Amino acid sequence: MPTRPYLQLDVFADRPGAGNPLAVVLDAQGLDDDAMQAIARWTRLPETTFVFPATTPDADYRLRIFSPRREVPFAGHPSVGTAHAVLDAGLATPRDGLLVQEGIAGNLPLRVEGTGHAQTIAVRTPKARVMEIADAADPRLRDALASLPLGALPPALMDGGRRWWLAELRDEATLRSAQPDWDAIGKLAQATDSMGLCVFARSDDPVYYLAVRAFVGAPGQFEDAASGAANATLAAWLASQDALPSPDGHYRISQGREVGHDAIIELFVDGDGEVWSGGRVQTVVRGQIDW
Repeated sequence: MPTRPYLQLDVFADRPGAGNPLAVVLDAQGLDDDAMQAIARWTRLPETTFVFPATTPDADYRLRIFSPRREVPFAGHPSVGTAHAVLDAGLATPRDGLLVQEGIAGNLPLRVEGTGHAQTIAVRTPKARVMEIADAADPRLRDALASLPLGALPPALMDGGRRWWLAELRDEATLRSAQPDWDAIGKLAQATDSMGLCVFARSDDPVYYLAVRAFVGAPGQFEDAASGAANATLAAWLASQDALPSPDGHYRISQGREVGHDAIIELFVDGDGEVWSGGRVQTVVRGQIDW
């Protein structure tokens, strides 16, 4: 079996251990679906990505994303991390500051800014739409939100490739100390075909504008260390309500402290209403995989 370049990265991190881990298999030609799923199960990381040559001249490379359980059409931190790996390996060069990723969600541009340790990469996420605006007393939401004092905006269900329920909490202290009701969040996710519940609160911290926690209810139950996709749907929701925390559309969020991480994700809603989600990436492991 041929060996293939293999990396483990920390995404949305200014140092190893702060962000969301990702495995990347470069030169995945010849791996079938079963092999990719088996590798993703073996790495036991939130996602593993596989890089192939692009099938269209508009794209720089083709990407497939697998969680340990299934293939994922789109996710933010795998997209940003894989772009970092592709650049690091010299497999592509930005054109006018952009890379283009081909995948199930279509061809998505990634903006590359800076170099070296200060480099940031942001993916233009698939358009998210408001599926439903609900009341906290809704029977589907009531138990999941019962112990969480809410903020100004109502709960909403957003679809940005993955569906998330979003709920604003009263303040950052409330968010940091929240104890999720996993049984209720699991039932909510299953009943509404969603990932679960993403809660957020506004912050007075000088580095970030919002603090965010994302509780995945199904198929597994865990708190996501740093979710580019969840935060992109949140940005789209805030934009739709004219409630972005920054007048120019640029803002940063903090996520992951409650599970031993300290990620910073940079969001930008541009003049066309497109949402860009990104940040820094750290390479932690370089090697070969023999599968």
